[in-house]
Amino acid sequence: MQAPTPPSPAQVGSLSQDQGPLHKSDNLHIHIMMVSMDAVTSLFVRKVVAAAGDGVDAAALLRSAGLDPNARADPKAMISATVYYELIERIAGETDATQLPLRTGASMRCDDYGALGLAFKAAPTLFGSYSRVARYARIWTSVVAYALEPDGSNTWFVLHRSGTRRLGLRMSNEATLASATAIAREVSQDGTFTPLEVHLTHPQPKVIAHHEAYFGCPVFFGSDRDAILISNESINRTNKLGDEGITQFLQQHLDQELALIANTKSLNERTKDVIARALSEGLPKMDDVARNLGMSVRSLHRRLADDGLTFRTLTENTRQELAEALLRDARYSIAEVAFLTGFSEQSSFNRAFKRWAGDTPATYRKAQHSPATAP
Repeated sequence: MQAPTPPSPAQVGSLSQDQGPLHKSDNLHIHIMMVSMDAVTSLFVRKVVAAAGDGVDAAALLRSAGLDPNARADPKAMISATVYYELIERIAGETDATQLPLRTGASMRCDDYGALGLAFKAAPTLFGSYSRVARYARIWTSVVAYALEPDGSNTWFVLHRSGTRRLGLRMSNEATLASATAIAREVSQDGTFTPLEVHLTHPQPKVIAHHEAYFGCPVFFGSDRDAILISNESINRTNKLGDEGITQFLQQHLDQELALIANTKSLNERTKDVIARALSEGLPKMDDVARNLGMSVRSLHRRLADDGLTFRTLTENTRQELAEALLRDARYSIAEVAFLTGFSEQSSFNRAFKRWAGDTPATYRKAQHSPATAP
């Protein structure tokens, strides 16, 4: 296939306004540190703080996340997802944050997402736009994956975010779906986009009228998914700035960025990251982990087999390593360690840990905190 011709500056300028050149706490701290820090772009932090308005001390909030209030936003600067969730929870503790996710999502624009936002604009249809998000979101965050799933004459745009369903995470999910709606409206021919339904897995707030007004459709809480349901008519609509030539050029750039991220860790390490984040909700399924990694189950199975591993073995290894790390931290009770490693009962965890380490969790913990004796 012939390489696409780079677009002219005028073409890119029509997609981006004031867009620079393309460039490249502590509750579950051990859980996150065990493999690699879960991270999100600091841009999201700045957007949330701005959406909170005058009811909070914006400068103090940004400093608490390690950001300079006076510095220009740098989307490539990443922060811990835990810090991000804590900041959202802090805002919720200081003001009525019912509409905070909606205001945050509504403030997002394609240009905020850099090359990914440009690719979203340049895709010929909304289906193409969301496909870019599903493929390249890893450039912006390591805690979220997306998928497009057909359902009869409609399509689900599904958000997959593992981790304990704390308030900050739940509100972040709402903001994510709100932003997905905002940028869909931005690229549409007439500036409108209305999902058929919005679904969220967490319980509903006291008032949902704001949510239904923003999305323009029924919003279902306590659902089995975090997603928006889109009619095929809407998802196949032509984008107002769709340009196949530009989108191919941008995809080349995004593929390079994605490769840089993927090459920093082995597949085994990245798989263990995903497994570790999901364990507090029970044992993850291989198809869910593969989806989070952006590959098929068959590909994941084959590549693990190339290293002499199975998904089951890697899951067991991850549980053991995480359990040992948590047991070395006295802040976690053994019951909490059992929960965070995917066990519904402490007795089951005790048996599994003895099989792994040869000692009970209590004996292992005691040995870790006992002073060494001289020979």
